[in-house]
Amino acid sequence: MSRPDPVRFGVIGAGWFASRRHLPDIQRNEHAALAALCRRDERALARVAACFEPERTYTDWRAMLDECPLDAVLIATPNAQHCEQARAAIDRGLHVLVEKPMAVTSAEASDLCERAARKGVHLAVALNPPHWSHCHRLRHAIRSGKIGDIEAIDIFWTGDARFVFGDAPPPAELPGVVPPTLYRADPEQCGGGYFVDGGSHLVSEALWVTGLRAVRVTCVMDRLPSDRRAALSVQLSNGATATITCVGDSRFSARRARSVFAGSRGAATIEGSEFVTTVHAAADEPQTFQESELPPVSGPVANLVEAIRGEAELYSPGAHGAHVVEVVEAAYRSAATGAAVSL
Repeated sequence: MSRPDPVRFGVIGAGWFASRRHLPDIQRNEHAALAALCRRDERALARVAACFEPERTYTDWRAMLDECPLDAVLIATPNAQHCEQARAAIDRGLHVLVEKPMAVTSAEASDLCERAARKGVHLAVALNPPHWSHCHRLRHAIRSGKIGDIEAIDIFWTGDARFVFGDAPPPAELPGVVPPTLYRADPEQCGGGYFVDGGSHLVSEALWVTGLRAVRVTCVMDRLPSDRRAALSVQLSNGATATITCVGDSRFSARRARSVFAGSRGAATIEGSEFVTTVHAAADEPQTFQESELPPVSGPVANLVEAIRGEAELYSPGAHGAHVVEVVEAAYRSAATGAAVSL
């Protein structure tokens, strides 16, 4: 595979989230270049372009793919658009980094993986846990057998994301060059409600850290099709169970997070928004660390660049993103029918 230097990125969806995370990452990476930005809103596009200075700007993503020399495409548009845009980029032989969820149905996600494999291009999904240092440390501890076989997982997360649904005013100091659009309030564009958004990361954590797969899903949600609260029970491939509680409309200002991975020889916990992680192995003293104390792990942009250059494997490849979509899709189906869904 060729190793272009710099990797020329075209960005589809030059909005709030891209401007606070991915575009700065492209800008600071010595092996990446911002070749093009695309957004339909010309005024917002001009504001983002003034900040990040791409070589070209477009209001039509198809024109960008047809006209601009690119190596990779970053997709940060509303969820329902991901599949069509990623498919078009892959079919042109371009590497793709797509925001989560990579698609809104498991059939779409599988199709993207198959296309990327046929074209020989990298398909990466911007899920958080594969790019967090504490998850890498925890993954190594679990997969090396330090706490034995996983028997149960419990993940609890509450936060206040009401403003991205238009349910509350935005915070006074909101990062990013432009404000977020409210596409999440439209379940057709979002693919659901809060669980498809924040919940995807929690599903990723359970699966990526352990290396297990989900085989059966049961879920209750506060409302459909645009939920704010969900409780999920998952049977895993080794017989363990995982529970995930996800609240996106908490009135408590701070995020509350706690994860427990219980094994046959010990347990591991993650506490709070600082991700204080403790590994309790039966025969050893507990080991505690937090994210800020660990060596940094490459973010989604840097990791894709490393993969293109042949320097690393993708932390969050399409196959992982597709299984997360499969679980999320099953959760919504279970919540709608009141029945468990087998995968």
